[in-house]
Amino acid sequence: MSNIAIWVKVKVKPEGLDKFLHAIEVDALGSEADEPGCLRFNVLQDAADELTYYFYEVYEDEAALDAHRQAPHYAVWSAARDTLDGDIEITRTATVFPSDQGYWSKG
Repeated sequence: MSNIAIWVKVKVKPEGLDKFLHAIEVDALGSEADEPGCLRFNVLQDAADELTYYFYEVYEDEAALDAHRQAPHYAVWSAARDTLDGDIEITRTATVFPSDQGYWSKG
C-alpha cells in the first residue's frame, strides 16, 4: 500500500495574508515535528499569483491523516480559514516515486 499524498490549493484574501501565513506555518512545522506519520508537509506559493498557495502533504496511512486532523497545530490552521478566498481544492493521490521507502523515516 502506498503513502497518502494530498495536494491542496487555496487562494488567500489580501487582508488575511499575515494571519494565513502564520497559521499554515504553525500547521506545517508542527505536522513534521510532532506527527510520526506525517512524512512531508510543504507549503508553496504560486509564481504567478502571490495569493495562491499549495500544500503538498504525505502521510504513512489513513490513521496518520486522521491523527493530523486531531493535532493542536491543525486547529490553528482551521481557525484561520476565514482568510481564504473561495473553496479549498483538495486532490488526494498515492505516491509513485519516490517509493514509500524513499520518504524519510522518523523512526
